[in-house]
Amino acid sequence: MATPARGARHALFPGTFDPPTLGHVDLVVRARALFARVTVAVAHNPEKRTMFVPEERVAMLREALAGVEGVEVALSHGLVVDACRELGADVIVRGVRGGADFDYEVAMARTNRVMQPEVDTVLLAPAPEHAHLSSTLVRQIASLGGDATPFVPPTVAARGARRFPRS
Repeated sequence: MATPARGARHALFPGTFDPPTLGHVDLVVRARALFARVTVAVAHNPEKRTMFVPEERVAMLREALAGVEGVEVALSHGLVVDACRELGADVIVRGVRGGADFDYEVAMARTNRVMQPEVDTVLLAPAPEHAHLSSTLVRQIASLGGDATPFVPPTVAARGARRFPRS
């Protein structure tokens, strides 16, 4: 793994991760190459309907990221800037797949900056082979009996297969 750049900080990578995809794993590994520490913050939003409960998503990410030094996974409630404050993170990392993601993430970065001026946001584009992936797409494939294996870590695929057995 690459050594983090001089002056590297603690980055928070927040998201729902329902389920975690290979794109998420790619972004975490790449963020870790840039920052001394990366905490993946699994958001718990009781108003959002999810395929996996937060504790399952935390477990899947821990399994998928085992062996990636300097990476932790935590459950997060509430605002991302509050999680940054609680965990000591001073950078937020977000993935952007295209223009719509970019516009949304820039608005969020500006809003977070107003609420917590000392926290910067870094936007990372996914690797080309993962640029089309989203958790929503994976959930749709799995719920309709398709094979989501090419898009998720093996432990996630196994849990998805138990949740949505294929005929």
